[in-house]
Amino acid sequence: MRIVSLVPHATELLYALGLGDDVVAVTHECDHPTEAQAKPHVTRDRLPAGLSAAEIDRAVRVRTEAGEAIYELDEELLHALEPDLIVTQALCPVCAVSYDDVAKVATTIKTCPKVIALDPKTLGETMGDIRTLAEATGCREAGLDLVARQRARIDRVKLAVRKAPRPRVVAIEWLDPVFIGGHWTPQLIDLAGGIDVLGNPGEHSEQVMWEDVKAARPEVVVCMPCGYDAPRAHLEAELYAHELRRLGAERVVAVDASATFSRPGPRLVDGLELLGHILHPDLVGAPAYPPIPVTL
Repeated sequence: MRIVSLVPHATELLYALGLGDDVVAVTHECDHPTEAQAKPHVTRDRLPAGLSAAEIDRAVRVRTEAGEAIYELDEELLHALEPDLIVTQALCPVCAVSYDDVAKVATTIKTCPKVIALDPKTLGETMGDIRTLAEATGCREAGLDLVARQRARIDRVKLAVRKAPRPRVVAIEWLDPVFIGGHWTPQLIDLAGGIDVLGNPGEHSEQVMWEDVKAARPEVVVCMPCGYDAPRAHLEAELYAHELRRLGAERVVAVDASATFSRPGPRLVDGLELLGHILHPDLVGAPAYPPIPVTL
């Protein structure tokens, strides 16, 4: 089977299912696993490099309100690849090329590829996506095995923190303007032994004011700007240290959001283990993607 992945979390899932050799192309943002970086890229970014958080937010709003895409699809290459399956998403216009554009192009490709959109809003739905993709690619057993391994890791964290005090937590998904993590993030915080005082499970990330965050009285603030790794997240947190300081939290940390929170793929469980360690370091061991403390 010839598969094109148009969203990073789908690429990660395909490799986790053992389908790396079937993947013939990915997006320009597919950086995990390392082998995926060698695949042809069928997308490119339309936003200029080097923008600040506020500039990125403004540029995205202008383009989406005008009905313009954030990413550009290389239709010529997509035709040449003759895929049997295209995996994409329709949940977030900032995360991938337009689903409607993909579906339209697919009808003109000689192989008439099937198009699957993975659009999970909760941790449970990400498990469902594993089964969906496994069934579509004929690797049902690999899918069942992956789900079982994921659930076992989740259960280990739940068991470790079940009797621990639950600190008040705020997950900041963007710092200018301020967005609070939604979708699966509040669930991960709950499973990790915390109380998400602003986010709503399964709902979109919500824009709030800094005063709203302060009023929530967080004890722990996790800076996870969407798509950024830990060093970039730490830099963003330092740029807004004056606002973070006013929140009065006991601890502020920056994390690798790109690897562990932004993408609803297999590494969300790494994000759970990371949160468990942040909130209860004496109960949950060192994670694969360690946090960086923010000094205020």
